[in-house]
Amino acid sequence: MMPLTMLSTGEAMKIHKVSGSEEVRRFLENLGFVAGTPVTVVSSIGGNVIVNIKDSRVAINEDMARHIMVA
Repeated sequence: MMPLTMLSTGEAMKIHKVSGSEEVRRFLENLGFVAGTPVTVVSSIGGNVIVNIKDSRVAINEDMARHIMVA
């Protein structure tokens, strides 16, 4: 298990866990980041990532990406 920030461009994994405060978890959940969902990194620049998740592209900053654990 590792944070989303550790994935390389083009790498795909499933979300294992979303951590952080209740507000952060709810925000990420509303974007589609829930356990068991496949996620693919499209681009990563300076820790900020753009990912494909549930047929959508979502950009999140490094701080948010650290809360998303993938395996």
